[in-house]
Amino acid sequence: MIEPRNRVSVEVDVLRRPEDNITGTETAWCRWLHRGPRAGHVSIGLPRNLGDLTVSSESSRLRPGHQTGPGRRAPSRRVVKNRGATEVPPIEGNEVTRDGRSGVGVSHKTDEVGEPRRRDPAEGRAHHVMEPLRGTMTKTKGLNYFSPGLQRVARQARDHPEWRFTTLAHHIDIDLMREAYRHTRKDGAVGVDGKTAADFEVDLESNLRTLLEEAKSGRYRAPAVRRTYIPKGDGRQRPLGIPTYADKVLQRAVAMVLEPLYEQDFMDCSYGFRRQRSAHDALGALREGVMRTGGGYVIEGDIQDYFGAIPHAQLREVLSQRMRDGVLTRLIGKWLNAGVQEDGHISRPTSGTPQGGVISPILANVYLHEVLDAWLEHTVRPGLRGSMELVRYADDFVIVFQNRRDAEQVYEALPRRFATYGLTLHPEKTKLLDFCSPCGGSRSESFDFLGFTHYWARSRRGYWVVKRKTAKSRLRRALRDLNTWCRTHRHLPVRDQHETLCRKLRGHCNYYGITSNSPALARFRHGILKSWRKWLMRRSNAAARKPWSWWANLMQHYPLPPAIAYHSLYHRS
Repeated sequence: MIEPRNRVSVEVDVLRRPEDNITGTETAWCRWLHRGPRAGHVSIGLPRNLGDLTVSSESSRLRPGHQTGPGRRAPSRRVVKNRGATEVPPIEGNEVTRDGRSGVGVSHKTDEVGEPRRRDPAEGRAHHVMEPLRGTMTKTKGLNYFSPGLQRVARQARDHPEWRFTTLAHHIDIDLMREAYRHTRKDGAVGVDGKTAADFEVDLESNLRTLLEEAKSGRYRAPAVRRTYIPKGDGRQRPLGIPTYADKVLQRAVAMVLEPLYEQDFMDCSYGFRRQRSAHDALGALREGVMRTGGGYVIEGDIQDYFGAIPHAQLREVLSQRMRDGVLTRLIGKWLNAGVQEDGHISRPTSGTPQGGVISPILANVYLHEVLDAWLEHTVRPGLRGSMELVRYADDFVIVFQNRRDAEQVYEALPRRFATYGLTLHPEKTKLLDFCSPCGGSRSESFDFLGFTHYWARSRRGYWVVKRKTAKSRLRRALRDLNTWCRTHRHLPVRDQHETLCRKLRGHCNYYGITSNSPALARFRHGILKSWRKWLMRRSNAAARKPWSWWANLMQHYPLPPAIAYHSLYHRS
């Protein structure tokens, strides 16, 4: 069973404003933005820059002739009470019911985040200040498709973590569907119907409206996902589920509605599948945390087959703690039960989300936030003797403890915690390590995280610092794949081979090019030259007529770019 949260169950029904009923190429809030506010009106959530996720004034739109400002008081709004519950006025765009409590109405002038200032000191008139939303995470990034309604949802989810949102599907309209289509990849693999993005675009407007109408009416039937496999680093195969393109667009629309809600609950320690957060951010946060505490005891964790092991019933229970919209819940249930088509046969597993679906990342993040992040922060941290640092990227996580006994207790409790939610920790990849600074003469271990080996070493000034290098397994696999490519493409023109190898080198450096990893980058570049020369020499039986002078002349005409650490701690290249 899911452990209940210590929160008050509050039902939130987000209603649409009359302006949101307008359909067409241009939304009502875009029209408002183009024409500007009318005299006597106060902004109700339209950002000055749609690229920034901002919150607007808590004040609602006033009637003409009721302008706020010095010496003039905003008209009061009537709050209707019903059976001991307090209701936010409909002009706020939401109906909120809280049993046994009152005072939910929003004050007009508090100078809080997103509130309008009383006066512009430069011009002496009413001035509307927009500030970015701040949830549990310290840096909330903006999204181009965030409408004022979704901004209100994000603001309310941030300010009231005990609320449950019961009506969110009305935010999915034809304009959001167009944005979902625009944000969906056009070059992805096709699903079971074999239709591409170009086929869907032939009658785009009609397809989007049909998809929206079927989703809202409940007649939408989620097609099965096509099973395919990609190789893993350990030689095994990773299963992927490829939805149809229409299904991808609808999943993207639902994810766009769920994202502003759950982003307010996610913590700074989570980096996977979140906008404007990358693996390099997770690596930087981990290094800073270890350096700040001077090392410690590390739990290196990995969940075994996480995407395929999430129980559907418990996932729905976790989602219902914040969202109880009937349309969205029904769509998510259809995607979970859609089935997997492999070799012409369709199977319907009772656990897991298809790894490769658009909706899967946010569902996986919500579930693991409840299983690990919130549990460590609210249950484990208060009873620790020392500090704790958690960094999680999808299903890979690292926990650094200052106290050894704390680390041992959490290491013993982790398998039981994950078993409660139907998950299993990988027995080989999950381990407890001594990663204390070796300045006292002790020997420190190393661990791998996100393709990098973390270890202690001396800096140029002689201090002990945490350095990172490409993991041996990753470097060996990259060189093996590169040698295979050079062998199978050795008959291409040298110019084409050179362009592809340059892209491969830059792509490798874009991820592995970090501070202290220059030796591994140089080895990879040398491996490219070695494999390229080896297979160019084997393009014919004239290897004897190709001495080193020939190779030196070729390198002058087709040189490889240098291996640069693009993600330096000291500068950005």
